[in-house]
Amino acid sequence: MSQALSERRQTNAPGRWQPVSELEVLNERLRHMLEQTFGEASIGEVARLTPMVDVEEEDDAYLLEVDLPGVKREDFKIEQIGHELQVSGEFKDRERKGVIRKQTRRIGKFAYRVALPEQIDGDKIEAKLDKGVLTIRVPKAARSPRREIEVK
Repeated sequence: MSQALSERRQTNAPGRWQPVSELEVLNERLRHMLEQTFGEASIGEVARLTPMVDVEEEDDAYLLEVDLPGVKREDFKIEQIGHELQVSGEFKDRERKGVIRKQTRRIGKFAYRVALPEQIDGDKIEAKLDKGVLTIRVPKAARSPRREIEVK
């Protein structure tokens, strides 16, 4: 009985299911089909080049944490456009001496845009870049206290 179990393990080992590898192959096939249909530029700009972002609401402000690994301060900008905030810039490739065998890091222009509520104080927006994470603090505007209006 133990022999049959060990034989089963040995026969299953080479054909072991590797979901990550299969997903990578599927992703490459889909990307190839989309590039043939729509062109490489449209896919690269939309699908690949949106940074990872967390948006958190606190009592007095909204906090955005934008992952920008390797991006220097001069390679991006932050704009307030009405009640939207936009972070745009470029992931630049570094100079290399060797031959790249595989590359999964993103290179090229990126943009992230988020709509914020109307109750923000745009004059007091602060941003800092630390260890590849851009933190943007968008203070909420002071609201008028709720009060009842007397009808005369």
